[in-house]
Order: sequence, then C-alpha cells, then structure tokens
Amino acid sequence: MTLLSYDRYCDEVLAQTDAFRATLKGADLAATVPSCPDWTLRQLAVHVGGAHRWVGEIVRGRATEDVPEEKVPGFEGPAADGPEALDAWLAEGAAATVAALREAGPDTGVWSWAWERSTAFWARRMTHETVVHRADAALAARVPYTVDAEVAADTIDEWLRIVSYVQEQGDDPEANELRGGDRSLHLHATDVPGAEWLIELGEERFTWRHDHAKATVALRGSLTDLMLVFNRRLAPTSDRVEVLGDAELLDFWLERSSFG
Repeated sequence: MTLLSYDRYCDEVLAQTDAFRATLKGADLAATVPSCPDWTLRQLAVHVGGAHRWVGEIVRGRATEDVPEEKVPGFEGPAADGPEALDAWLAEGAAATVAALREAGPDTGVWSWAWERSTAFWARRMTHETVVHRADAALAARVPYTVDAEVAADTIDEWLRIVSYVQEQGDDPEANELRGGDRSLHLHATDVPGAEWLIELGEERFTWRHDHAKATVALRGSLTDLMLVFNRRLAPTSDRVEVLGDAELLDFWLERSSFG
C-alpha cells in the first residue's frame, strides 16, 4: 500500500465532500451524531466545512504558524440557517480549498501540527477528515456508508501515522501506553487482497507494517468496516466484523488511540 497521489487527494476532498453533502440531503440536521454525541448533524457539517476553510487559509497564505479560527472567513458556518445555505457553504469551502491546494502544488511549505509541514500533508489530512466524518453523518442520517478501497486503506495508514506521531511526542499518557508486553494486532480485510496490517507493541513504542502474520488479536472484515472500527465508528462487537484472540487488546488499542 502506498500513498495516493496529490491530485487524487485533491479529487477526493471534493468527492468526499459531495458524498457528505448527499448524506445531509433530507436528513434531520438537529439529530444527534451517535459517534460524536456532543454534536448535532448540522454542527458536524459546520465542523467539516470549517476545517476545509481553515486549511484553505493556511495554504493560500503560506502560513508559517497556526491560523486562529477567528481569522478564517466563513469558519463559523453559513449566514443563513437553512439546509440549502449549508449545502452551498460546504461546496464552496471545499472547492476553494482544493483550488488553493492545486495552485500551491504538493511541495509547498506551510505550517502543520504534525511531522510534515507541507501542502501534501494537508491534502491527505482533509481527505481523511472528510472520509471519517462522512461516516459520522451516515450514522446520524441512518443511511449506508461505503468508501473506495484505496481510500479506506490510506485512512488506516494515516491514522496509524498520527497515533505514532503522538506517541513520539511523549505528551499523551494514553498513547504512551501503546507499548510493551510482546503483544500485536492484525487487521485483515476479507474483500481486498493484500489489505492487511500488523501492529506490534514493542518496549519503546509500537510499530506497524503491511503483513500477514499471527498476532495476539486479529480483526477481520471488509476493508470499509476495518477502517470504521479502527476509527471508532463501528463497534468491534458488530456482527459485520470478526475478532479472533485477545479482544481486550483490541479494546485497549481503541481506547488509547481515541484522541482524534
């Protein structure tokens, strides 16, 4: 498994936003989001659209430090309350951010909170921000959810990199616990050949690679469902996935990688 191309990430920000918008059509925007219970569906949408606009501001301004939310035009959502205004606001924000990303190209240096300070980081991050929150919206709207296999696999890859980065910084007590005991987790997609991950909890830190190997616990299911469990949008007890071995280790991982 390799990173998607920069152009593909830009395409996916638009495609995932369009799919997110389609999920909202006809839905009760006041409904609580089960996977983000502090938010209504409308608040979730404003979060996604605000994130797009924030990144667009970082990229357009070639920011060298964090951009405060209050400096981002339109960050708080559309001026009008109706669903049509929200839909247009989401579409406009995503389009403007992707236009800024395309104009800058993948190698432009900009501020980020993570290991890579570039436009390439943000194109990937906004893809998966939208992918995962689209799953939240689907849960709230009670509609089916699917995602392209390459995108789902990269969502897992990126999340592992984020958890690894947090652990490397040493500031998060829960991420620091993801180590030791000679324990391992294996993710195995049953519908996509080669879509497998082996996560090993070493004494100093955890490591991961794409591999087929026996582990302390294995999670099996469709690639989309693996991604949803790994991002805590589907319970590992769901009949859509199978857990083999030490289920408590999987719960341990999910609880301690829940800072996203």
